[in-house]
Amino acid sequence: MNRKLIRTTLAEVKGREPHHPKERGEGGPRPAHRSGGAAASPARAESSAAAVLGRKKIPPSETNAEIFYYKKQMDAHTVMVIVLRDGEEVTGTIEWYDRNALKVNRKGEPNIMLLKHNIKYMFKAEDREGGGDESSD
Repeated sequence: MNRKLIRTTLAEVKGREPHHPKERGEGGPRPAHRSGGAAASPARAESSAAAVLGRKKIPPSETNAEIFYYKKQMDAHTVMVIVLRDGEEVTGTIEWYDRNALKVNRKGEPNIMLLKHNIKYMFKAEDREGGGDESSD
């Protein structure tokens, strides 16, 4: 069965030229002009509707910036200072991470797993000593 998605147009909404699909003739609906005749995905339909109305698309909720940052620091074995919400500082290298936690390897102290909701912020330990511009490379 050949189905076609029928959408209202701006002209129909404003009431100028109403769209009546049954007035096409006796031959029935025309075949779709897409390859394979597949219907548009909901995401594509929303984005094309937003484009017709002149609206911006909603940005993705996940940018993967956090994942990229953790991976970069893990690969370089960068010593990080992680400041917790209560003000305590944990210094070490990130061994692994997941959605809710970080595992930090520390020198001279036991390794620790920190829940992300307890982390206030983090920075590279080399930035504490006044930047690393002169000593890098």
